[in-house]
Amino acid sequence: MTPIDIVILTEDKYVNPTEINEYNKNVLLEDQLVIDALKKEGLQVERKSWSDPNFDWGTTKHVIFRTTWDYFDRYEEFSMWLQEVSSKTTLLNSADIIHWNIDKHYLLDLEKKGIHICKSHFIEKGTNTTLSELHNQLGWKKTVLKPCVSGAARHTYKLGLDTLEKHENIFQELISNEAMMLQPFQENITTKGEFSFVVINGKYSHAVLKIAKPGDFRVQDDFGGTVHNHNATKEEIVFAENAVKACIEMPMYARVDVIIDNNNKLAISELELIEPELWFRNYPSASIILAKEIKKLINN
Repeated sequence: MTPIDIVILTEDKYVNPTEINEYNKNVLLEDQLVIDALKKEGLQVERKSWSDPNFDWGTTKHVIFRTTWDYFDRYEEFSMWLQEVSSKTTLLNSADIIHWNIDKHYLLDLEKKGIHICKSHFIEKGTNTTLSELHNQLGWKKTVLKPCVSGAARHTYKLGLDTLEKHENIFQELISNEAMMLQPFQENITTKGEFSFVVINGKYSHAVLKIAKPGDFRVQDDFGGTVHNHNATKEEIVFAENAVKACIEMPMYARVDVIIDNNNKLAISELELIEPELWFRNYPSASIILAKEIKKLINN
């Protein structure tokens, strides 16, 4: 059997959805743009669910993560799969960078390399503390609590001094099972939104601005957020590219999520290196750039 050049990864429900809605229509469109661009580079391409039990991962030379958005709900299974598959083929991005990026402690690594991040306090699994004690210790009045391994705003809570007691039980339940992080609430997220800068093999490609719906702080479209094309400034481009250079290795693709913090400075909110939405539907030419960079990698 001739090896496949590259497999585009998705999750089970996006392989052949029986009902097409606005959400999975975007998933299919974005994946197809990448497939078409890779094929134009002369590559043999297939699209598979990462958890497909019948596919031999040794038959593909490369694998690229795209819409594996259930990995954090199936974390143990995904981790075992990742270990097995990384020994059989080349992953884009690599297993090393996925392990690094999957846990938000990576923000501390970026900070050590001079990248400005949102203020963050990490609470390790099993720590004996309360939300009230943490807020007293840190001197923060409005905060956001989230797991260190998460996605799609899972267990993300906006807190105030008057709501700490209400969230104490869920906090104790969470901290007994996983590490958490607490950040001061960034006021600009509700007025200026969050920027996402897409960087392909170290070079800035394009950007979008995500805005939360009125009365909310979560910019994800799952919660009514909207996405708008954004013309990045030179300062923003340099900031995004420097953040990617600070990774443990150069990723093939990265989404650098940035806010303007409470001190009016650009700050990393998250660095998405595993399965980020890259908005190729807004910038179809970016899928061509990605395909050309992958072709260069394969040729080398």
